[in-house]
Amino acid sequence: MTKRRFFLLALLVALLAVAVAGCGGDDDDEGGEAGGDTAAATTEEGGGANEDVSGDISILALWTAGEQASFEAVIAGFNEQYPNVNVTYRSAPDVRPVLSTAIEGGNPPDLAAVPNPGLMRDFQARGALKPIEFARDTVEEHYSESWVELASVEDELYGVFFKGANKSTVWYNLHAFEEAGIEPPETWDDLLTAAETLKGAGIPAYSIGGSDGWVLTDLFENIYLRTAGPEKYAQLTTHEIPWTDASVTEALTEMAKILSDTENIVGGASGALQTGFADSVNPLGADPPGAAMVMEGDFVAGVIGDQTQAEAGTDFDFFDFPSINDSPPMVMGGGDMVIMFKDNPASQAFMEYLASPEAPTIWVERGGFSSPNASVEEDAYPDEILRRSAVALAEAETFRFDLSDLLPSAFGGDQMFAILQDFLRNPDDVEGTAQKLEEAHTAAG
Repeated sequence: MTKRRFFLLALLVALLAVAVAGCGGDDDDEGGEAGGDTAAATTEEGGGANEDVSGDISILALWTAGEQASFEAVIAGFNEQYPNVNVTYRSAPDVRPVLSTAIEGGNPPDLAAVPNPGLMRDFQARGALKPIEFARDTVEEHYSESWVELASVEDELYGVFFKGANKSTVWYNLHAFEEAGIEPPETWDDLLTAAETLKGAGIPAYSIGGSDGWVLTDLFENIYLRTAGPEKYAQLTTHEIPWTDASVTEALTEMAKILSDTENIVGGASGALQTGFADSVNPLGADPPGAAMVMEGDFVAGVIGDQTQAEAGTDFDFFDFPSINDSPPMVMGGGDMVIMFKDNPASQAFMEYLASPEAPTIWVERGGFSSPNASVEEDAYPDEILRRSAVALAEAETFRFDLSDLLPSAFGGDQMFAILQDFLRNPDDVEGTAQKLEEAHTAAG
């Protein structure tokens, strides 16, 4: 805190004395772009309302329904500090095409939350993004080095990871497991055995939202991290090894053990391919349960709460993604990063606010949210289940970011999704799937 306050005081003195820009923009840029009246210098953490910063800012993100309501509560917290800033929020199921169109038309939003660091890098390479070096001290104070690096390009900071996700979780219906007489498995072999037991008890083991391709990439990435290890995971991300490598075919072979068990998937392969993630959660929360497990991130809990009457700890819980071949505990996760397209005092104030612990704590206390901000108190999480998943994310000895989100967006998005959807249709085609992945990554650069 002392370092930050010293920086802010020095900046404020400089502004009053010579009225120069603090972030590298021209002095006469319109709208305060990267300009002298930096919002970071207008109020200190924990202070009262600041009426010196004003204006309108627009924010685009993919948060809808309950998540949108929670983010609007975060915005309300910002307005308590900055009452003269009007914030307009817009949601979109897929922010990528919306942002691309807006950028091409010369009218992007001031800020946007993107789930893909690769997409952030694409926008940065196109010259569409503004750096947020003005917020570096705040970000470095509250985030680990790995999160800062993921939000940077060539050591320049471009975003704040506001929302995190522990994707190495398997959510299960407590009643289904009790009826089948099984306990949460700790190993991959035990999970496959438990799935057979559930099928024998008349309960489909898996509900898979296959029409959302990212559900399939998450499953592959969890398996690959445990079969190949974190070093090869990093090498595959940067294409230092090809997708035809034996480590990839080994992971696909293990993945096929689930996808080929079509009688144990709600609706079979065709049903899974017509089911989105949100709908895939419903059978898990049904009474009686329509499925026993959903292999997805910690955000499953919030969706169950929004869409069903099931209660955490009473009707459903989670266990860590199981070990494969004695692999040690590891976490694969993701996060939504807020980036800035228009640099002005109001945008800077909002970015500083998001990087503080105050903003994420508002959403944390409402539930269904994990924060990568290390300064958020553990006891802010409203229940033991959410606390467990969030702490596992924050304290993981081995953490890897969602691989598909680090790949070039042309590959890590639609192409990888489609290839793994084809694999769901035909899980026997391990070699062909690996070849398709290699060709797509090579073409994407």
